[in-house]
Amino acid sequence: MMATTAKKLSDIPLSVLDLVPILAGKTVADSFKNTLDLAQNAERLGLKRYWMAEHHNMAGIASSATAVLIGYVAGGTKKIRVGSGGIMLPNHAPLVVAEQFGTLESLYPERIDLGLGRAPGTDQVTSMALRRDLHGSVEEFPQNVQEIQHYFAPADPTARVRAVPGEGLQVPMWLLGSSTYGAQLAAILGFPYAFASHFAPASLLMALKVYRDTFKPSEKQKAPYAMACVNVIAADTDEEANRLATTMYASFLNVVRGTARQMQPPVATLDDLEWDGSEKYAVHQMLRYSFIGSPETVKKGLQAFLDETQVDELMVTSTIYDHAARVHSYEIISEMFKKVE
Repeated sequence: MMATTAKKLSDIPLSVLDLVPILAGKTVADSFKNTLDLAQNAERLGLKRYWMAEHHNMAGIASSATAVLIGYVAGGTKKIRVGSGGIMLPNHAPLVVAEQFGTLESLYPERIDLGLGRAPGTDQVTSMALRRDLHGSVEEFPQNVQEIQHYFAPADPTARVRAVPGEGLQVPMWLLGSSTYGAQLAAILGFPYAFASHFAPASLLMALKVYRDTFKPSEKQKAPYAMACVNVIAADTDEEANRLATTMYASFLNVVRGTARQMQPPVATLDDLEWDGSEKYAVHQMLRYSFIGSPETVKKGLQAFLDETQVDELMVTSTIYDHAARVHSYEIISEMFKKVE
């Protein structure tokens, strides 16, 4: 999927996805402090947006009340866009989502993004606890997206149900995906599209092609706009980055094993993870789009990714245990995206 005109990293925006990890030996309150500090640093570095993702019943992730955290981060920053990557719509009534994000947009004008996903962000038992009824929740995703869109439309005093606040605010809406389904829907509705290649890389290129080939311009989005999320762990040396990255591999190994653990500190080498061949294969498949190393190594990898995908924006998540090292990783990455004077 090569374009006729090559893009450089400095040609596109850089953004952050924060899963708000809970660190082993630390508290949830510590996680929230780290999130705000990282967002403030992202703003200092000139990054475009800071998104958090909805997950539930996960021992290592503290972003379950996503809209609340968006308000916390937006209130502690001044310019950076803050949003959801994403709100898992089957867990919520569309009116509630519109009211929450209408409230956020009213508090922090022109800084709020609403990214919507179709997955539950949890297991089936927890989904039932969230919704009480699983019937039709996923199947109704397109209609629910359009219902939220309707609530953000200009105020209609005659409407029997109105989002107050929400109506008339035109909060930017994104569709998220890890397959071609979200790409097709985003294209039909004329929405910007974000792909979760940081954990589900298999369908990335096909989803981008489907989205671009079938995109229908809308009032807000005249041309397709695609963003992809990747894993990046940058450090001063390849050796240090590879050591830090053992935390990320351990986290995904827990996903493969179905074990719930807080984020663990790094170990000396990947051999210390004590994984078997099938587990190693599964983790490496999930982490195909992971760029680990020194500034030179990471820049080369990210440019190759951009050459292959020609995305309009890159979102990065850095699964690093030490907060200072995580901030430093984004400092290194941001240098690669600076405009050349």
